Amino acid sequence: MKKWLFILLAALITLVGCSDKEDKQDKQSTDKLKKVSVVLDWTPNTNHTGLYVAKKLGYFEEQGLDVDIMMPGEAGADQLVASGKAEFGVSYQEGITQARVQDVPLVSIAAIIQHNTSGFASIASKGITSPKDFEGKTYGGWGAPLEQAVLQSLMQTENADINQLDIVNAGDLDFFTMMEKDIDFAWIYYAWTGIEAELRGEKINMLYLTDYSDQLDYYTPVLATNEKMIKDNPDVVKAFVAAASKGYEYAIEHPSEAADILLEAAPDLDKELVHKSQEWLADKYQDDAKQWGEQKLSVWENYAKWMSSNKVLEGEFDAKQAFTNDFLPKKEAK
Repeated sequence: MKKWLFILLAALITLVGCSDKEDKQDKQSTDKLKKVSVVLDWTPNTNHTGLYVAKKLGYFEEQGLDVDIMMPGEAGADQLVASGKAEFGVSYQEGITQARVQDVPLVSIAAIIQHNTSGFASIASKGITSPKDFEGKTYGGWGAPLEQAVLQSLMQTENADINQLDIVNAGDLDFFTMMEKDIDFAWIYYAWTGIEAELRGEKINMLYLTDYSDQLDYYTPVLATNEKMIKDNPDVVKAFVAAASKGYEYAIEHPSEAADILLEAAPDLDKELVHKSQEWLADKYQDDAKQWGEQKLSVWENYAKWMSSNKVLEGEFDAKQAFTNDFLPKKEAK
């Protein structure tokens, strides 16, 4: 009996020793990873799925990175990235364009979605089927000068008068709450709010910006960093983009599994909405681009021209400095 107790005790000591050794090895492995952070532009949603996939499936770790996915807080992603308080962030072409003319050194390093999927939405019963129907209606927005410029641009295509449109600041109210408060239409991303309307059985009319102007087909959202990061740590930027690219490619090929990964990271999200949104976005991430994340100079130049002509951009803008494809993984020609 004593002999068996001795053998059992020896075995337990060996197992504990092996476990401690493995824990130390895991810690050493983690310590070797480069710690960086990426700040979201909003609460987690399907625009961000590729990042969560890259973290969950070890794509960041494969690239030598320990990535912290952060909420933006009051400062916002652009401010945190520009100041160097975060290495990467989720941004927008319009924000980076305006930042660049103010000498804020933000740079877009990948387009998350290839074409603009946003537009003006209204409950179908409102009868808003064209920009002409904006006359006599109330628009709920967030108070940015850009909003009025976009509204006026669309209304001008049908000789409508923006002075007959009431524009109110709706703050953080969501689309459905706005529709209950005498607001007739709002600016949404169909991939989230439009899909939610479908699931609610609520018929909406959607006027996509891209239906009225090629210049409004800009990149929204994008992944961004700052010039100092590119200059001082190009290998880290390359590693981050490589892993993110792999994450979004996985989301394209496996939308259901990717949706589950997002839900695991953000369990408060509606499961059906996440899955339906992920399915809708799967072929929108890359769309007609040669690879996920690719950006075109013409898109940056055309949108800046639109902003300048509509008096929402003041100053010299160099599109070539605002974005780069240099960190995207090199794809072999098929």
